[in-house]
Amino acid sequence: MRHPALNRVSVLLLAFVTTSSLGGCSSGGEGNSPGAAGASSSGSGAPSVAEGPSASAGTGATAAGTGGAVGSGGNPSPAGGMGNANLGGGGGAGKPGSAGSGPAEGGRMGAGGAAGSGGQPGSGGGAAGTAGSSAGGGPGSFNPCPASGACKVLPLGDSITWGVNYDGGYRVKVFADATTDQKNLTFVGKLSNGPTTVSGAMFPKNNEGHSGWTIQQLDDIVTGKSTDANYNGKKLLVDLAPHIVLLHAGTNDTSRMPTGMPDRLGTLIDHIVQDAPDALLVVTTIVPIKQGSYGAIGETFDNAIPAVVQTRIDAGKHIVLVDMFKSFPSNGLGSDGVHPNQQGYEWMAGVWYAAIKSYLH
Repeated sequence: MRHPALNRVSVLLLAFVTTSSLGGCSSGGEGNSPGAAGASSSGSGAPSVAEGPSASAGTGATAAGTGGAVGSGGNPSPAGGMGNANLGGGGGAGKPGSAGSGPAEGGRMGAGGAAGSGGQPGSGGGAAGTAGSSAGGGPGSFNPCPASGACKVLPLGDSITWGVNYDGGYRVKVFADATTDQKNLTFVGKLSNGPTTVSGAMFPKNNEGHSGWTIQQLDDIVTGKSTDANYNGKKLLVDLAPHIVLLHAGTNDTSRMPTGMPDRLGTLIDHIVQDAPDALLVVTTIVPIKQGSYGAIGETFDNAIPAVVQTRIDAGKHIVLVDMFKSFPSNGLGSDGVHPNQQGYEWMAGVWYAAIKSYLH
């Protein structure tokens, strides 16, 4: 039989051991271990040059400690574990049991869209922007007019170039505007009409405005094939050597030769450029026609002209296209519905002059 004191000591020892086992000796309470996530590396992915939005911390719940997949375009953290790959400053390391801190679904790429003119591409992958090229005709290093002396301008076309309803047509105000701006300009051609003086200066009446003529007839005087006695087989551009050509042609074709107008215009343009490669050719759509069905034919022709001209501009020719159809004033035609009145001609002059002003001296 044991001593009662010893039994009492044994019971106390047993109670102590049991209590220690149930309480545990971990000092972490709920546990401070980050689990499988591991410590996030301080390294971050390379930012996008194009200033695309940084990949933000994922908002969807993820498994504790995974840290999210590597963001597209980002560089993985050099430290061990599954640390974040940040794209432009992504979120921190994930916490156990909370939303994953990695970029959502692998992270969004920075918006590496096209940079500005000649800019570097964003690291997100957009191609560098290319500098825009100007359509043919801007002054740039090309200037057809001489540094001194008058710039010779050839008005080429039909009765609208001549100036039916208003003597001298658009040529009057083109010359007036040039005189006001102290630009040295003269007109050339074998025909002559218009006022004697404009803005206090002698008006150069020369022109090539042929009443009733079609595109083909104009082409014939350019190529030297015309049987007209005034030209004697001479090639117009070679004979006159203009620095600038203003071409309005096709109105008479709408009633006389409506088929194939764009092709004939293209051929005329080619022949002008061939004989005057250093001149500036300004081509316009024809003004509206308010006479029978010819207006619709003219509009169809006008719609085809930009493509005809652009093909030559793309080939490096010195050509400018202006539009005298879409914005032509509603009250700008005379009573015949074909030829402009004074207001219409002066509006035309503004379009022509705006196209050539920068080349004049």
